[in-house]
Amino acid sequence: MNELWIVRHAETEWSRAGRHTSSTDVPLTEAGRVAASALGPALAPHRFSLVLTSPKTRARGTAAAAGFADARVDDDLCEWDYGELEGLTTPEIRGRGAAFDGWTVWRGPVPGGETIALVAARARRVLDRVAAADGDVLCFGHGHASRVLVAVALELPPQAGARLALDPATISVVGSEHEERALRAWNVRPGGDRRALE
Repeated sequence: MNELWIVRHAETEWSRAGRHTSSTDVPLTEAGRVAASALGPALAPHRFSLVLTSPKTRARGTAAAAGFADARVDDDLCEWDYGELEGLTTPEIRGRGAAFDGWTVWRGPVPGGETIALVAARARRVLDRVAAADGDVLCFGHGHASRVLVAVALELPPQAGARLALDPATISVVGSEHEERALRAWNVRPGGDRRALE
């Protein structure tokens, strides 16, 4: 069973500030570019038959800095569409009150945006491409959508992604154990425990 390697894009001004970023095309910060470059040595030893990236500048920039400038753009790797909540922080959204009290994207309304079912449907299409590949696949994507992708890959409800905190410029691996999909590495920072990626 081939492996699915997932990289969340590196830091942007909006991710650093906790602003929900989907359709807004925010570039990497200088620190983000450095962190993205640091991914290269951890990814280079592994052979990938297919490398995919979200079309957003922050994902493509991370892929390029990590040594995968020729990654194939895949619209299904875009971030969860936050609709009217685009650019807002969680405290700002919760400040709306009523239905937004205690809001998270996992359990609150997303007016004008995607439902979790739509994000999960995109994730399933990505997984179809992973399954059809001749070997391991590397995907450069975003925080929330990548968490849904992993939950779906593990045959969990997409809402289980809420339990999978994912930091910028980290590597995660969905592999297998005894013919079952299994999480082999999660939220690994370059320069950390390299054994987690072996």
